[in-house]
Amino acid sequence: MKRPLLAAALLALAAAASAKTSGNSIAAAIADPARPATDKAQDADRKPAEVLAFAGIHRGDVVVDLMPGAGYYTRLFSRLVGPTGKVYALDPSEMATVASKSLATLKAFAGKGEYANVVVLVQPLDALELPQPADAVWTSQNYHDLHDPFMGSPDVGKLDQHLRALLKPGGTFLVLDHTAAPGTGFAHTNDLHRVDPAAVKKEVAGAGFQFVAASDALRNPADDHTAAVFDPKIKGHTDKFLLKFRKPK
Repeated sequence: MKRPLLAAALLALAAAASAKTSGNSIAAAIADPARPATDKAQDADRKPAEVLAFAGIHRGDVVVDLMPGAGYYTRLFSRLVGPTGKVYALDPSEMATVASKSLATLKAFAGKGEYANVVVLVQPLDALELPQPADAVWTSQNYHDLHDPFMGSPDVGKLDQHLRALLKPGGTFLVLDHTAAPGTGFAHTNDLHRVDPAAVKKEVAGAGFQFVAASDALRNPADDHTAAVFDPKIKGHTDKFLLKFRKPK
């Protein structure tokens, strides 16, 4: 076999091995016996295998879980990045009142036992900082809240620029949220808790990120986007979008 062909074959084998390892790591993270039953009960709707494969989080990565709630993804990221990685569960201080219960849940497991690589940070949105540059910033079902009065209505474009600065060159920013009707922009972030993905894409790109891809893993065509996400008829089953952006190298 000629050297170029041999090199190409070796690269293909390495890529296949990497993909297999990644898949195995995701499966192991989901099967983690330390995950609470309340998290596992959500897996059918939240489809963590598909979502994590799209996110592209790897062993040794530094990940920011921005507005992490009770830590559904925090625990999964912790297992994916392993002991050589780090997960910063970052709660804005502006959410201290509404997120007090979930913050207590985070602090109960962060930095302990199986989740020793998790660090909880509580900081104001206009002064976010990390001990080290991140490989990925992730936010799930909360980006729309950044546009709401209870958060102090921050300049989200500037916040996105700040998040870009926290990332390593080539690092990724991932946004998962409830889908609003096309063309509605940010009009329904406070009442329906939804946001138009096109508006998010434009806002994040305007902060200097490059759009990479979108995932349809959490789409639900049966959701007509008219009900609030907490409405019993749609709660847990909303149409959701997942966008990946990259900080230019």
